[in-house]
Amino acid sequence: MVISHPTEYDAYLFHLGQLFQSYKTFGAHIGKEKGVLGVRFTVWAPHAEKISVIGDFNNWIGDHYHLEKLNEEGIWTNFFPKVSEGALYKYEITTADGRILRKSDPFAFYSEKRPHTASIIYNLSNYEWNDNTWFHHKKQHLSYNEPMFIYEVHLGTWKTKENGEFLSYRELADELIPYVVEAGYTHIELLPLVEHPFDRSWGYQGTGYYSVTSRYGSPHEFMEFVDKCHQHGIGVILDWVPGHFCKDAHGLYLFDGEPTFEYANPFVMQNDVWGTANFDLGKTEVQSFLISNAIFWMDVYHIDGLRVDAVANMLYWDMNGDGTIRENQYAVQFLRALNEQVFKYNPTALMIAEDSTEWPLVTAPTTTGGLGFNYKWNMGWMNDVLEYMELNPVYRKYHHNLLTFSLLYAYTENFVLPFSHDEVVHGKKSLLNKMPGDYWQKFAQLRLLYGYLMAHPGKKLVFMGGELGQFEEWKDLEQIDWFLLNYDMHNKIHAYTKKLLKFYKEERSLWELDLSWDGFQWIDPDNKEQSILSFMRKSKNKNDFLIIVCNFTPVVYQDFKVGVPLHASYVEVFSSDETEFGGTGQVNTGELISKKRNWHGQPYYISIKIPPFGISILRPTKKIRRIYQLGKSKFQNKFTSLTKGRRVNASKKMYCNASGWRARKPLKFTN
Repeated sequence: MVISHPTEYDAYLFHLGQLFQSYKTFGAHIGKEKGVLGVRFTVWAPHAEKISVIGDFNNWIGDHYHLEKLNEEGIWTNFFPKVSEGALYKYEITTADGRILRKSDPFAFYSEKRPHTASIIYNLSNYEWNDNTWFHHKKQHLSYNEPMFIYEVHLGTWKTKENGEFLSYRELADELIPYVVEAGYTHIELLPLVEHPFDRSWGYQGTGYYSVTSRYGSPHEFMEFVDKCHQHGIGVILDWVPGHFCKDAHGLYLFDGEPTFEYANPFVMQNDVWGTANFDLGKTEVQSFLISNAIFWMDVYHIDGLRVDAVANMLYWDMNGDGTIRENQYAVQFLRALNEQVFKYNPTALMIAEDSTEWPLVTAPTTTGGLGFNYKWNMGWMNDVLEYMELNPVYRKYHHNLLTFSLLYAYTENFVLPFSHDEVVHGKKSLLNKMPGDYWQKFAQLRLLYGYLMAHPGKKLVFMGGELGQFEEWKDLEQIDWFLLNYDMHNKIHAYTKKLLKFYKEERSLWELDLSWDGFQWIDPDNKEQSILSFMRKSKNKNDFLIIVCNFTPVVYQDFKVGVPLHASYVEVFSSDETEFGGTGQVNTGELISKKRNWHGQPYYISIKIPPFGISILRPTKKIRRIYQLGKSKFQNKFTSLTKGRRVNASKKMYCNASGWRARKPLKFTN
């Protein structure tokens, strides 16, 4: 990290909203000036009358540590020798009306562990990374046509020590990473790790946006955690909150005595729902601060992407306090600028919008009027499916549209299907306990729910603990219920999720065309009377496809006809009703020979056994009988070999990011 006295050009770009690595200029930076070792402090406080640096190096008395005002727009800076790494400090700000405020540094790289609130001088630049292979892999394997199954984690409650204390970043690296690798997840998504004063805000109400929380260790220890994730092939996504911030006195709120980071408009300054303050997204200096922060996590900590929290809260506001909700054009412009700059810095970044609205083109390029994200949480699918699953199976046939409606818009955006922490807290019940019925039925339906999640188009996300079949919802002050693995059915659902993820990653048809209609085809979406769905998922190889049948009732069918596109032998390759998973063993064994008859709009059909509350997945066998036309009236039957999992050269396609539509180079795959 190159450190220097802030130049006039730095200041110009910052005030313009275009200093996109402002963390290299602002904050506390160790370095030499005129041959003297010390620390340069730089802060933005446009309404301040005077600013001093106070800390343990001057007994918290700033008489000889005054900052100099660089310009009229409020950048203050100075260099002080004999201040070293590890020192505690704050800014003592004299407001225009004479009040004295003691604030943490908005650009601090490290902070005291709560309840203490001082910033800590820290050198971020001397960690040696060992993840070049990971970054090379990402460039060669774009996320759009690769498997993505995300494990959402709150680091404080995934697992704790026997005395209830948090695991450190290093201890989490030793325990969480092997767990995630063995389970088969492709990415970890971490609830926010910006410094925050209150544990139960889960990091969503931050004070130190450049300061990774000290609850679990130091910045270098977090770098080590990310580095080890990458060395084991695991991507790291960080939950990020650019919409609002914590109002604690030492933080950003009324930083220099007047609205600075927040809106001055009293109707939108406060976020009454969360008790926070809204970032002024129209203020250019705030844009520099936030866009730099997004790039900071990728630059300094090698984070692979950000899940941007509460996008709807930014896009819509009641700016006049009259109850009329309007579009916030400041937020629209900010989000577009954010995504454009992030993708310029890191073309492989994951920028995922948590947006619960019908705002169009969230994942379309900014050049075509989109917001420029490359993924969006599919909140509609999640709400519909969970509402459906909570119904008594007797009544599900009256709400069949809750299962099928999502396919009307499944390809309007690049979607992630989330079963997140928000769905298993605050009285919403755990996923297992949402399921109706007796003990066995709850587990069977949870297996079915996870199977349907895997089979539905879109990338996937599940919150920690769901893989254990927790009966209780997330207890945000305790570790997840690891003791459940001592019980048979919980141990089996745990084994099931691992088998499911392994199957998902091996089957190209479940992810290779995730973002294209070419990867999905209904067989029968309309069987509401039996509450059965059947459809196909396809890969780029037109003969590589899966037949998926989901039964959302406890009824068993011994001779159920399913339409299929090819005259072939079919085998069941996955069933949620295997006895090893706790099922009844109503599985299909041996080869199922298709018969010539139009069924479900297909030229052939197979007769299968359908288990109760189960998902069955079938595929054509390696030898498929196909008919080739050799002339107007001459036909010949041939057998052709279809190698499972064969990888072929992909033709040129187009993909989009915030910068626009771009040609994807042909990718060469090997077996």
